[in-house]
Amino acid sequence: MRAFLLRRFLVSITLGIVIAIGINEGTFFFLKSDAGRGPERIELLIPAGTAERVARGESSPSLPASMTFVAGDTLVVKNLDTSDHRLGPLFIPSGTSASLILSDANKYAYTCSFEATQVFGVDVQEPVTASTRVLGILFAGLPLGMMLGIYSLVIWPFIRATKVVL
Repeated sequence: MRAFLLRRFLVSITLGIVIAIGINEGTFFFLKSDAGRGPERIELLIPAGTAERVARGESSPSLPASMTFVAGDTLVVKNLDTSDHRLGPLFIPSGTSASLILSDANKYAYTCSFEATQVFGVDVQEPVTASTRVLGILFAGLPLGMMLGIYSLVIWPFIRATKVVL
C-alpha cells in the first residue's frame, strides 16, 4: 500500500509539473515579453524641429511618451534638434548625445523638454531569467501536483466501486 501511495504521489507531482511547464512556457512564448532579453543599448533620437513643435504644444510623432526597459539597459538619447534638451538628469546639447544606465527596476517619470507634456515615462522591469522561469514552474507545478494526488486518493474509491458494479 505504501509503494502504491508513493507511486501515485510521484506521478501526480510529475503531472502537475508537466502541466505547469506547458502553461508557463506557453505563456512566455506567446506573450513575447521584452523582459526575457538581456540588457541592451537603446537609442532615442530627438528629431530636428522638436523644440518648435513642443513650443506649439504638439508632440513629436516619432517620440514615444514612455518606454519600457529591462534593468541594466542603457538609454542613449541623441539630439538632432537645433535646441538643447533635458531628460531627467541628462542635459543633451544640440548635436550631441547622453546616456543613462537604468539599473534599478521601477517606474520613473522624468522631466523632459522634448515632450509637450514635459514628462517622459520610463518603466524598468527585472529581467526574466532561467531561474525565474524554473521557480514559476515549481510554484505552480508542485501545488497542482499535490492537489491532483489528493484528488486521485479521494476519487479512486469511487472509480473502483464503479468498476466492481459493472
